[in-house]
Amino acid sequence: MSVRNQLVKSMKYKESLNMIYMANDGHISKRRIRVLQVGEVSFRAYCFLRKSNRAFKIDNVLALVPIKVKGNTVI
Repeated sequence: MSVRNQLVKSMKYKESLNMIYMANDGHISKRRIRVLQVGEVSFRAYCFLRKSNRAFKIDNVLALVPIKVKGNTVI
């Protein structure tokens, strides 16, 4: 599944994701996000690390992992 398709699916089901992301300057960060809108080359998501809505480039996403929740516990 492509990164874009995974983003669209997580937005549809309102799932949070753990994301490994490389910024334009090469800095790599791990973030927990909730996808709000997906475009052709970028997407908007709520970033729990920065506690705000942010824009990200799809090509800069290194990995996406859905967050599984069981009861009140994140697995």
